[in-house]
Amino acid sequence: MSIQEIQEEIVSEFEVLGDDRESTIFYIMELGGSLDAFPESERKEENIIKGCQSKVWLIADEVDGKVHYQADSNTDITKGLISLLIRVLDKQKPEAILNANLDFIDRIGMGNIIGSQRSNGLASMIKQMKLYALAFQSKQNA
Repeated sequence: MSIQEIQEEIVSEFEVLGDDRESTIFYIMELGGSLDAFPESERKEENIIKGCQSKVWLIADEVDGKVHYQADSNTDITKGLISLLIRVLDKQKPEAILNANLDFIDRIGMGNIIGSQRSNGLASMIKQMKLYALAFQSKQNA
């Protein structure tokens, strides 16, 4: 699936929840449970995303020209947020990740749901994921 198709799928899922903020937050927290187990050996300072209120660990590998992300967090809501980003960007080509317009975030009203502190953290997560994609793209073009 393309990044845009995955975003459309997420928007549809959130539309079902309507304006029920509590249900939406619970759903985001539930999504965090879908993350693959994060390697304990990778829970180190260098893998923590700077700018997040909570601790968020993120690592990435390149497999067959596509970026594979793994992440974890010490809070359920943040774990849910990073799981949404991984769902959209995982197993995509670096160029697609770098060019992605992640409009689903605004379309589902995420800013109203999580507040400004977590919105800043979400922006930091996106930035780090795109930095990994840029590094892999540079490696491919070298």
